Amino acid sequence: MLETIVNFLNALLWGKLLVYGLVGAGLYFTVRLGFIQLTYFKHSIKVMTISRQGCDSGLSSFQVFCTSMAARVGAGNMAGVAVAIGAAGPGAVFWMWVIAVLGMATAMVESTLAQVYKVRDNDGQFRGGPSYYMEKGLGQRWMGVLFAFFLIIAFGLVFNAVQANTITGAMERVFGLDPTYVGIGLVIASGFVIIGGLRKVARVSEFIVPIMALAYILVAFIIVIFNIEQLPAIISLIVKSAFGWQEAAAGGVAYTVAQAMQAGIARGLFSNEAGMGSAANVAASASPNPNHPASQGFVQMMGVFVDTIVICTATAAIILLSGDIGSSDDGIRLTINAMSSHVGDWGEHLLRWRSSYSVLHLS
Repeated sequence: MLETIVNFLNALLWGKLLVYGLVGAGLYFTVRLGFIQLTYFKHSIKVMTISRQGCDSGLSSFQVFCTSMAARVGAGNMAGVAVAIGAAGPGAVFWMWVIAVLGMATAMVESTLAQVYKVRDNDGQFRGGPSYYMEKGLGQRWMGVLFAFFLIIAFGLVFNAVQANTITGAMERVFGLDPTYVGIGLVIASGFVIIGGLRKVARVSEFIVPIMALAYILVAFIIVIFNIEQLPAIISLIVKSAFGWQEAAAGGVAYTVAQAMQAGIARGLFSNEAGMGSAANVAASASPNPNHPASQGFVQMMGVFVDTIVICTATAAIILLSGDIGSSDDGIRLTINAMSSHVGDWGEHLLRWRSSYSVLHLS
């Protein structure tokens, strides 16, 4: 009975409501802002270069960027991409790219609004997010309360379970560790960081996230270089599968355009979280440089780009170049096996370390 309810809600949310709602919002913001993710892309990079400067009353934009990336870079980038490719073929990657471009505009808006309606708490730090601008901007306090309630449920009981499942799966696959002990270790390790408050989470994120992301991207880049002759065929396969031009892929399995779109859009939205309001909460805590609400919007817009266009693409390249598209393994195991096929056993340790840090986003 419970499984039936969960499956029904999952199909309703990810098959209809969230996909149409968030894609529609992304399209609307993209058009109204004059394709800001393209026209102001260079400006976003420029803002990122000075984002480490902040003030004593808040976190720097770069610290907030790293903290939000700790939320984005996790199960969605590794297991999620593998699941999407396995369920709907290589074409899902193309639709991930599309939703990332639209999501950049959404992230710009929600993070800018978080800055506009942020407040200072008793400790002198800033806080805000969708609940605040629903109350102060729309004048709908009930809506803000409802959003906060559902966000607590989602991140307190659901998102952490997904991330923890990915981490324990990686640890079990690489080291053969009991998931129970891995879970206990995650609670203790993350507790040491979270107990120090948002500033400590931000400081740890600022140090670890760039290393974590750059190391993974570097390995993916090396894999692509060593398989450069296959790259044109892989890109062609992604595009053809996205539009149904590739009649058979992954060992003769045919995929429809609808499958590719649904899997790619859903996994893209889950990965970059644009429009879900989670990244906007931490975006409100920043003291951006230049001191303007839009500055944080530009920084968070780049977060979506790095998460999906860069890191998810890196995972897709690792999997597709391995040729193991039709594997029956679950997401994280498929990614680990693909990495191992390219670089050997040490690749497993890299993925295990990278997935483990994502638990910090639960703070």
